[in-house]
Amino acid sequence: MGQALSIKSCDFQAAENNEEHHTKAISSRHLILRRGQSFTITLNFRGSVHTFLSALKKVALIAQTGEQPSKDSKTQAIFPISSLGDPKGWSAVVEDRGAQHWTISVTTPVDAVIGRYSLLLQVSGRKQYPLGQFTLLFNPWNRDDAVFLQNEAQRTEYVLNQNGLIYLGTANCIQEEPWDFGQFERDIVDLSLNLLSVDRQVEDWSQPIHVARVLGALLHELKKRSVLPVPQTQAAQEGTLLYKRRGSAPILRQWLTGQGRPVYETQAWVFAAVACTVLRCLGIPARVVTTFASAQGTNGSLLVDEYYNEEGLQNGEGQRGRIWVFQTSVECWMNRPDLQGYDGWQILYPRASNGVGVLGSCILVPVRAVKDGKLQLDPAVSDLFASVNASCVIWKCCEDGKLELTDSSQKYVGENICTKVVGSDRCEDITQNYKYPAGSLLEKEVLERVRKERMKHRKDSGLSPPICEPVDPLHLSLETTKSIPPGGNGGVSVILVNPTDKEKDVHLVIAIQAVYYNGVFATYLWKQKQSFILRPNEVLKASTPLSFSYFEQTLPENSFLRVTAMATRSDTSLSCFAQEDMAISKPHLAIKMPKRAVQYQPLTVSVSMHNSSESPMQNCVISIFGRGLIYREKKYGLGSVWPGNSLHAQFQFTPTHLGLQRLTVEVDCDMFQNLTGHSSVLVVPRHSRLNRKQPSNHLLKPDTLWRETLPLRQMNLH
Repeated sequence: MGQALSIKSCDFQAAENNEEHHTKAISSRHLILRRGQSFTITLNFRGSVHTFLSALKKVALIAQTGEQPSKDSKTQAIFPISSLGDPKGWSAVVEDRGAQHWTISVTTPVDAVIGRYSLLLQVSGRKQYPLGQFTLLFNPWNRDDAVFLQNEAQRTEYVLNQNGLIYLGTANCIQEEPWDFGQFERDIVDLSLNLLSVDRQVEDWSQPIHVARVLGALLHELKKRSVLPVPQTQAAQEGTLLYKRRGSAPILRQWLTGQGRPVYETQAWVFAAVACTVLRCLGIPARVVTTFASAQGTNGSLLVDEYYNEEGLQNGEGQRGRIWVFQTSVECWMNRPDLQGYDGWQILYPRASNGVGVLGSCILVPVRAVKDGKLQLDPAVSDLFASVNASCVIWKCCEDGKLELTDSSQKYVGENICTKVVGSDRCEDITQNYKYPAGSLLEKEVLERVRKERMKHRKDSGLSPPICEPVDPLHLSLETTKSIPPGGNGGVSVILVNPTDKEKDVHLVIAIQAVYYNGVFATYLWKQKQSFILRPNEVLKASTPLSFSYFEQTLPENSFLRVTAMATRSDTSLSCFAQEDMAISKPHLAIKMPKRAVQYQPLTVSVSMHNSSESPMQNCVISIFGRGLIYREKKYGLGSVWPGNSLHAQFQFTPTHLGLQRLTVEVDCDMFQNLTGHSSVLVVPRHSRLNRKQPSNHLLKPDTLWRETLPLRQMNLH
């Protein structure tokens, strides 16, 4: 007669299993698995296996999750330890039998509910022995998982890579923002599952579509509740400048705990970054995408109106949305069994709530549906199609209140849509994923079909841009420098063409105003007026230099320069109009670091920055940080950098983690905040015995120095 089963311990072999399941970056002690893939555990008994043989013939494993696990909801599974397990369900088989242990291989279903699980051993259908807990995630490495990605480089980038780049700025001056997604920081898995636990439909957590929708809606709601208006007081502005947002993890913690500072509207793009972190953390491939010149709030209309006064300054907003300088979104990869033919990248599209305390919804829109203009799939397709295909109509508001259509070249949107290149710190243009080539037959067919569809449902009174064809034309175009640095210079050129045989008396106004990235007017900055005679068939180029000093006292933080030119003939009220957006660039932060470094051996990095402005950069503070390179962020005060001089600093630290690691350097001063630069280094093992005791993480005291060089010759502007 066998004795009662007595288990000494259960070894979940977390380090080995996590290595196999691509979760070792999360933890080496807590078992974190990807569904549809086997893992190994070892049962250690208090006596000989033969002693418990009769009991072991009647054992089964129980895996359960959620507050009320049940077989019906697929949140509980009871399965025998047998070689005849269900190939599509939970199964377990003994791989090795020792005198006092069993090594068991357990396989989870490829469509299992994700979340925190308890694993128990059941004897004779009654007595249960708790064995421990594990976490189950989606599995992009499994061909049968709904989030399967075939390309290994893409899996590495869109699931495992914590070092991201987010693209801001303008289409002509794309500025990259280093971003730490941090999806494998120790508490992010728990925070992500805690967030998901607000949803009580645990049985639906097997579906990545449902999980992504729930997370998107919850994160959007948390962001809204944590956002304050653009700060109005000087003290509030200073607080904004000093507050750092370099990664998703601290923001997610802040949103879920309600502590810390809120996210300001001028930084609302962090929603896409945090959503990307949570999705990657749970095993759903994700990436942040930026659309430059994006039409928002159009309600699907393919026309956006912009109004300017007679001097080319923005004058109110239209009823058909607004064109943002840039807009960020997050895409996630998955199959769509509910929408045949639309597998692949899906846009996480949040919808606002309709009332106080009401949670908004979030849907997944296939990128392919946007490209093909499939409006019937969901109303959101119409909004997203317009965001990358609308055109802008420019109106002049006359002093008598009359509106006049200007003779302007149409401003189309969505001409540059980009994301980070797989395996590289470069920018990839993915515009072709969202729209057919401009002017192509396919583009014309899709646009015409969308217009007919909206007309059919009476959603638009006018879908084609009105055309202004003057009998006696005058043509105007605008050229600007792509960006202007604080304290630096730029330029604006206006080209006027008189294609007729008649002389024309022209009044030209060039104006600059500040706008936020969402297209909202901030303030007027600068204006210049000129009048001249255009001779018959003359082409005139009028250029004017721009100095940052013209508007540095009134330029709001995180804003852009909108340059407009309006030319009006004296014998008619008809005006020509042109517009360009300019970014405010920051000084170049040069980082010199070897491409290769040896683990646990000191690495030296040099950082330099030149002050080409006419003002000193005072109270400079430099920060260095990088996971696997530096134990924790370090800051150093470097004083001031005078005009024409350079800052030089040298740091030494010891890499602790193998693989490609990123160092990020940030400089702050009174002139600007958050000037960042980054560089990557491949950390390789040192040539020594592998079992040699490794030193603990530490940062060597850096040899920091800075020196001033001779000033550069400056060109006087007139």
